[in-house]
Amino acid sequence: MKIFICEICGDAYLGDDKPSQCPFCGANYSFIKISTDAKPIINQKIELSEKSKENLTATYALETRATAIYNCMAGKTKEYAIKAMYKRLAKVELEHAIIVTKIMGMGAPEIKTENCSDDDMENFKATLALEEHASSLYQQFAGEASELEIKRLFVALNGAELGHVELIKGLM
Repeated sequence: MKIFICEICGDAYLGDDKPSQCPFCGANYSFIKISTDAKPIINQKIELSEKSKENLTATYALETRATAIYNCMAGKTKEYAIKAMYKRLAKVELEHAIIVTKIMGMGAPEIKTENCSDDDMENFKATLALEEHASSLYQQFAGEASELEIKRLFVALNGAELGHVELIKGLM
């Protein structure tokens, strides 16, 4: 068994082979390194530009809202698999918010309550819109980042959100 560390969230994965995605933040394979080679973004002191601070603040707001919405959706569905999926999505989005708090030196994320539909298909549509919006923003934010680490963060977040888009499209 080996120790693999995600360079985005800094969490460890234990296994014989590295996973195709970080099980915690959803970053793809390329961001997961054997522990001795990993340099997690959250462990680095990054001098942030004003634009990156602004974009990270927007990311925090988006991710904490998504966490709350997915918690609501998990509570409304009657199908266990859909409930489990939304609970996992909520955990991934919360991990994204936690990454931002660590980079910016903030306290723990505050998750408020959000409303959602009682209908699974309506929630799938809302999820798709939310994930496509996040992906679009993160692509933009990656282009605006002057710091290599922040650019890498937004590339990784964009990839995770695109994975969520494909997941939901497969359910619709």
